[in-house]
Amino acid sequence: MPSRPASPSDPASAGDFARAPRPAGARDRGDRHGACAHLLVPGSGAKTRSAANRSAKPRKAAAPVPAEPRAKSRIGEANVEKILDAALGVFARFGLRGARTDQIAEAAGMSKPNLLYYFRSKEALYTAVLERTLAMWLDPLARIDPDMDPRAALTDYIERKLAYSRSHPDCSKLFATEIIQGAPMLRPVLERDLVPLVEAKTGTLKRWIAEGKLAPVDPVTLVFMMWATTQHYADFAAQVALLTGKTLDDPVFHETTRATILKVILDGVLPR
Repeated sequence: MPSRPASPSDPASAGDFARAPRPAGARDRGDRHGACAHLLVPGSGAKTRSAANRSAKPRKAAAPVPAEPRAKSRIGEANVEKILDAALGVFARFGLRGARTDQIAEAAGMSKPNLLYYFRSKEALYTAVLERTLAMWLDPLARIDPDMDPRAALTDYIERKLAYSRSHPDCSKLFATEIIQGAPMLRPVLERDLVPLVEAKTGTLKRWIAEGKLAPVDPVTLVFMMWATTQHYADFAAQVALLTGKTLDDPVFHETTRATILKVILDGVLPR
């Protein structure tokens, strides 16, 4: 059987000599030759094939191919980040269907076989890009603690979300596109990571409401409002620029936006 491809970080395997691993369950040429070996033996016939079929042990189902990229070294980790950054730009522009693996490889400055060493398919790469975005967004939400002051906690969360819309607009746009389509690729990740965290943090909001630290509002709606008011400036950046002539890259506009969002939300939920 062919040996597993060497890491692209090895100078001896750099460039197009790195082979992408075969999909799980796929046969290589040796497998096919072995399966058809009786056809090469003179005199082999139906009886031989029948006997072989009776004596053959049932094959176990192939293990699923892991979606995680291969990155066991610092060079490997750097290559993974380079690929994810390049893929984000291509996917944000063309979508999953329109994007091509060779486009992403070119944007990452490597060959397509080298890219496929780290990510076995375009779909696995697409999911990894979205997972990285979700992890970035969930971090500030996870920081909200029941023992924190509600004003400080909500202020920090809103400011971080708005900052991400300024620094990573393509992440927000790609994520929005996936959700609009019904989250066909990301639903299992959302069910695993997003749902339990939001349930936990809305529980914190309910506790603050019960303690009189927040007005009696619906906690989930409050979370949705914080998402909508911050991600709007990334997802609808073209509309924002058309109407105001500015983006969040403008320091004055960013500060005005930040202060206004905080005032509207905090004045609405904090007791006076």
